[in-house]
Amino acid sequence: MDGDFRTEFVREPGALKHHPALVLNADYRPLSYYPLSLWPWQEAIKAVWLDRVDIVAEYDTTVRSQKMEVRIPSVVVLKDFVKPQKRVAFTRFNLFLRDEFCCQYCGGRGDLTFDHVIPRARGGITSWENVVAACSRCNLRKGSKSLRQANMHLRKPPKQPSADELQTVGRKFPPNHLHVSWMDYLYWDAELQA
Repeated sequence: MDGDFRTEFVREPGALKHHPALVLNADYRPLSYYPLSLWPWQEAIKAVWLDRVDIVAEYDTTVRSQKMEVRIPSVVVLKDFVKPQKRVAFTRFNLFLRDEFCCQYCGGRGDLTFDHVIPRARGGITSWENVVAACSRCNLRKGSKSLRQANMHLRKPPKQPSADELQTVGRKFPPNHLHVSWMDYLYWDAELQA
């Protein structure tokens, strides 16, 4: 054999990796909005085979084995309800999500880092209530000074978000691709405009 054995024997069409399945909890709500709860098509088919999910919608594309042909699921719902977490982990991603991916000093959206409102050099701790998203420029400008010394103001006071608050913020940031079959399940519980 001249080529790589993986390309000789693995014949997965490239398009099949682009068929993710939206995963809904037993109450027909997505497990998470940001990042959106998606499974690769292989995981969705495996979950169907193991009888852990029901198929709600399918793609037109099929996959075949020696004995069967299956349409790829585009929306699946879990048979057992997964209780959402109440506690939100203090991570960089969740901090940026809480602050809607913008600097809490100037409102800029690029080159984000995080800043201690009360600098660590002055006894500030790393917590939800003392850390905010900040662009590099504002972070350098503030340095280890207080807000008053740096003549800077926060757009909103930092606080620990609830899981529901993060989910609500996450809805503002849909992924680059939303399949048409997902739309009825993503925003069905959104408040209607009068």
